[in-house]
Amino acid sequence: MIGKKIRLERIIDRNSRRTVIIPMDHGVTVGPIEGLADMRTAISNVVAGGANAILMHKGVVRAGHRGAGKDVGLIIHLSGGTSLSPDPNAKELVCTVEEAIKLGADAVSVHINLGAETDKEMLRQLGQVSERCMVWQMPLVAMMYTRGLKIKDEYDVNNVKHAARVGAELGADIVKVVYTGSVESFAEVVQSCPVPVVIAGGPKMDSDEDIFKMVDGALKAGAAGVSIGRNAFQHKNPAKMVQALSKMVHNNASIEKAITALQN
Repeated sequence: MIGKKIRLERIIDRNSRRTVIIPMDHGVTVGPIEGLADMRTAISNVVAGGANAILMHKGVVRAGHRGAGKDVGLIIHLSGGTSLSPDPNAKELVCTVEEAIKLGADAVSVHINLGAETDKEMLRQLGQVSERCMVWQMPLVAMMYTRGLKIKDEYDVNNVKHAARVGAELGADIVKVVYTGSVESFAEVVQSCPVPVVIAGGPKMDSDEDIFKMVDGALKAGAAGVSIGRNAFQHKNPAKMVQALSKMVHNNASIEKAITALQN
């Protein structure tokens, strides 16, 4: 599995064994939101801050997402669904592993909403993508959420543990889930998942300190890093925010040091 190992080293820091991923796939889901209208500028900002990888759809790559600056890991998102859909929780495959390889991807990702009316179709998609990733030795990131009529609280530790475990059992190399709110509860998620776990950033937060508290808690619980979008690229200084997150993830910087790095 040397091919997968080499590709993983392009998105996970070789020394810290952690990663800072900036997802920028929001254009399909909700349109060109603030911070992503000019993709080249948005990408350059987060790369300058030290992101290990960016995550986006194939069309942005084809349009020429990079023209200058240092290299960065590329994760191509294979799933799609829009907020305009009668069922926004439904995700369909809109790209293949083979397409992603042709576009130079270092990894691919899929989005699964357990509890949605179409979750069986999404699980089938995850299984199919996992098989193709095995053939091509392509790392797979599974974004695992619990959303639907039966889900009372998607942040409940039992739901998050279940979601993480499903992603791992169906072949993901990295699982992305929401943070459960405490070191103790999230440690349960990490300990019951046999592959690295990263946290989602979620909606734009009210303060920088809230973001850093979430990241600090996740790392203390054993998370392998973060996958933070809006709280990074919509920040007034995206490069500084990513730099501060990177210091926490890779250098175990405290919340206070992260705030200082952001302000300097």
